[in-house]
Amino acid sequence: MPYYICKTCGVQHAQTVNSPNSCLICDDERQYVHPDGQSWTTLEDMREKENLQNILKKEEEHLYSIKTEPEFAIGQTAHLIQHKGFNVLWDCITYLDQKTIDQINELGGIQAIALSHPHYYSAQVEWAEAFQAPIYIHEDDKDWVARPSNHIHFWSGETLNMKPGLDLYRLGGHFKGGAVLHWSNGNEGKGCLLTGDVITVAADRNWVSFMYSYPNLIPLPASKVEEIAAKVKPLQFNRIYNAFSKVVRENAGEAVQRSAVRYIKALNSELFHT
Repeated sequence: MPYYICKTCGVQHAQTVNSPNSCLICDDERQYVHPDGQSWTTLEDMREKENLQNILKKEEEHLYSIKTEPEFAIGQTAHLIQHKGFNVLWDCITYLDQKTIDQINELGGIQAIALSHPHYYSAQVEWAEAFQAPIYIHEDDKDWVARPSNHIHFWSGETLNMKPGLDLYRLGGHFKGGAVLHWSNGNEGKGCLLTGDVITVAADRNWVSFMYSYPNLIPLPASKVEEIAAKVKPLQFNRIYNAFSKVVRENAGEAVQRSAVRYIKALNSELFHT
């Protein structure tokens, strides 16, 4: 039986004889069902019928981005962090082929997979099986797992130390279990925060933003944005990578705090009048 993949969000579902009637992820108000209706594919069909490839790009020392071209589904970017012999795949993409597996193995393979939130669960189990790596998901988002697996480990609380210098922090907001990855060795020891879009980088790369739903333009309440900013304030990081190849290259910690203030002022009618 095939493992069907939603063409709109790219999330792989549990094994079924026929394609599911609906997508768990897309039926939620943070995502959407395509205007032309629900449609499905499989990883086998993607490999055989679509001209897809994964592009690995070195972003900085010990950090690689991984993105599918042409763009598939949401079009997010995953990241591979090399940390003292322990490689972490941060967030995930749907497409996986032997060429990608070989390229990553040349970089040391994958020892763990960590997810920011359900929109990037994609074909996470395929990746976990290919590299025999555990998947770390916050337990608050366990009901959003469309394809269960023994590779998945649900962590609890506000932080998870994967290795010294690699820590997951639950921020919530976009999803209740929404998490970010703090890599203290990144950016030549100045620190990097990999955020998916729990915190997203704005078009003006000096700013970030926060949303409940990005495609449907639903904001977060001011109290939640204030809470997110407070949780990351003690962390030392100078750079942010989001899930769509956008980077705050310098003074990223200050950018988060400044952006949270602006966001809250906008919601409270203190920033502008129109």
